[in-house]
Amino acid sequence: MSLPVSRRSFLQRAALLPFAAAASCPAATAWAAYSPIARKGGSHLRTSLNAYSFLELLNANLKDSTKGMSLFEVCDFCAEEGYDAVDLTGYFFPGYPKAPEDSYLFRLKRHAFGLGLAISGTGVRNDFTAAAPAVRAEGVQRLKDWIEVAAKLGAPTVRAFADSQQPFKNWQQAAGNAPREKVEAWMADALREAAEHGRKFGVIVAVQNHGDFINTGAEHLSLLKRVDHEYCAALVDTGKYLTDDPYADIAVMAPYAVNWQIKETTRSTVNSPRVDMKKLITIIRQSGYRGYIPIETLSMGRKDYDARAEVKKLMAEVRAALAATESVVPAARAK
Repeated sequence: MSLPVSRRSFLQRAALLPFAAAASCPAATAWAAYSPIARKGGSHLRTSLNAYSFLELLNANLKDSTKGMSLFEVCDFCAEEGYDAVDLTGYFFPGYPKAPEDSYLFRLKRHAFGLGLAISGTGVRNDFTAAAPAVRAEGVQRLKDWIEVAAKLGAPTVRAFADSQQPFKNWQQAAGNAPREKVEAWMADALREAAEHGRKFGVIVAVQNHGDFINTGAEHLSLLKRVDHEYCAALVDTGKYLTDDPYADIAVMAPYAVNWQIKETTRSTVNSPRVDMKKLITIIRQSGYRGYIPIETLSMGRKDYDARAEVKKLMAEVRAALAATESVVPAARAK
């Protein structure tokens, strides 16, 4: 079959990554040890669903348990639809941002296990671009708390943001217009501290590109190289590399990925191009990635948004692409 990213171009990208990072970050040599994740045995992809796809229903349930959809019901949906796993976003746990009671966590874990589902990850909100040290420290503590939640759930990753949060409109405002290099250093210090806590519990801090501080693969990789910690890696959001060719950015970051968010469109807006799923899955397979590929649908302002229907539609595309790319081997092994 014709592959969207050739072996030669893929390897050329990989070879140039350290130099690209060094060009954008004068102090890059200090964290140059960070390298792609060692993969064995070719790609091995498993389906998962990010609970955020049911944002409106889950929020309704938090307000009134007789309405909407609970996390337990999200697990039921995943089992009925034949998923391998579920990604249980932290926002929808009772009491968030505080860690839930162990009794709730273990009941949810037991429920998922009984359905044959793994819990592929969870995630929280944080802002490490903020100039105020107290805001960054709060995010670190939240990540530490939820690392322990993830460990109790048996989830291997906790998603962390690499962008600003409300009340700020962008990272420049959050940082008080501090230079990018300085802000990246703040972020790296915070992520490294969280990752060291993750090491104690066997949980990886998965840093998501979210279209604010990180718009490109090179920016994503630059941050991870500065963190330079084995328990900090990439969560690749396929709808948030805001470049002319997001597939090239995805190809750059796939070798560093421990988790994904597979979106419907390339810019997470209703008017942006729908993801070419066969092309995307081929890139993921070429990287040799082994693990879960959670999907996530978004309302994107659609008044007629039906979460269940859109999730089924997107997963049908993923499954068709998985079947169509079974013969794809990692670029390093391609003949």
